[in-house]
Amino acid sequence: MPESEVEESSPLPLNLWEMTAVFLKLGSIGFGGGIAMIALMEHEFVKRRRLLAIDEFLHGVALSQILGSFPVNTALFVGYRLHGFWGGLLGSLAFLLPSVVAVILLSWLYFGFHKIPSLQSALAGLTPVVIGIILAAVWSMGQKSVRSTVTIAIAIAACLGSLTRINPLLILGSGGIIGLILQLGPPTKTTKLQTSQKSALVGLPLAIQTLPHQAAQMATASSQPVQWLTLVLTFLKVGIVFFGGGFVLIPVLKQLLIDQLHWLTQQEFIDGVAISQLTPGPIAVIATFAGFRVAGISGALLATVALFLPSLLLMFALAHYYQVVKHLQRVKQFLAGVNPAVVGMVLSAAINLAPAIVHPQPISLILNSLLLVFSLVAITRLKWHPAIALAVGATVGLLGGQWLTGTA
Repeated sequence: MPESEVEESSPLPLNLWEMTAVFLKLGSIGFGGGIAMIALMEHEFVKRRRLLAIDEFLHGVALSQILGSFPVNTALFVGYRLHGFWGGLLGSLAFLLPSVVAVILLSWLYFGFHKIPSLQSALAGLTPVVIGIILAAVWSMGQKSVRSTVTIAIAIAACLGSLTRINPLLILGSGGIIGLILQLGPPTKTTKLQTSQKSALVGLPLAIQTLPHQAAQMATASSQPVQWLTLVLTFLKVGIVFFGGGFVLIPVLKQLLIDQLHWLTQQEFIDGVAISQLTPGPIAVIATFAGFRVAGISGALLATVALFLPSLLLMFALAHYYQVVKHLQRVKQFLAGVNPAVVGMVLSAAINLAPAIVHPQPISLILNSLLLVFSLVAITRLKWHPAIALAVGATVGLLGGQWLTGTA
């Protein structure tokens, strides 16, 4: 066998702490929103290190959409698949840590000195690179899961559905149902279900439905007038209804933190959203900002843990049951319909970002287009790590952000 083929088929192993370090790195460079973070994970664990099959990774992305921040959930799923419980726990925490630290630092500057370091120029250079990273991930993931007329149709429909803001769970569920009806996926021999598999078929939907309600009971079990406890219960309740991604969370938190609890003013909330978008990681770290406003660093940490706890508990259950049921034929057919839907949703993220790099001034359009093409070529052809492309984009933004945004 040629040496290149040996290299292509041989995974690059990671022990628990090496994996944690990789997630810490990804959490530090994960600018551009949830889908951009998913693209970075796909590059690191599927394409570069070959530790997960692309189908398995796509299944994790689909399961992560159910509740909470899906990039953090996906980090937990990948970590669990590689190193069990501790892999899932350390992977998700390491991925989230850089964003939480950055928000705490920016919150301290904001509330202590009433100013935030300007990062807008760097972000201007990151946007076209992020679009390129997402498109590279679409190509990589779609090569295996979008290979027939039916799966192409599912991917296109999912892309259009995501662009028109249809609930992600509805999109993924519809793809899965089509997979069941049309019996997509590779044929396998019919095998008798083991007892553990039968239990999982019942337990998986029960876990999805009951875990949030159990957490809700826990959240309302105590009514002691303690500020920390009130903070935890508040964000725990929000975490239980955290469906649809970070941007869906914004109006919920706005009503709760401004209108009901009066923890933030209107301007503070707007600035908090801006701070969460200036950092890598999920926009849900606005909870860290609000917690800091209420009770300093301890409040920031408690609010963050409370918000993410329900979805992480649910994701642990889903990752465990996935191992049990993933080989069942009906499950394979369902997931074979889900995979192209995930690809279509990822593509929609690139389309949503595109207007940010389209400016009436020709020089701006040309520079943004060159950065986008550069990132595509660097990742897909030159096999550079996305972090290098992001660093180039940030540097270009710092040196000539006004040209990229058309304000020169």
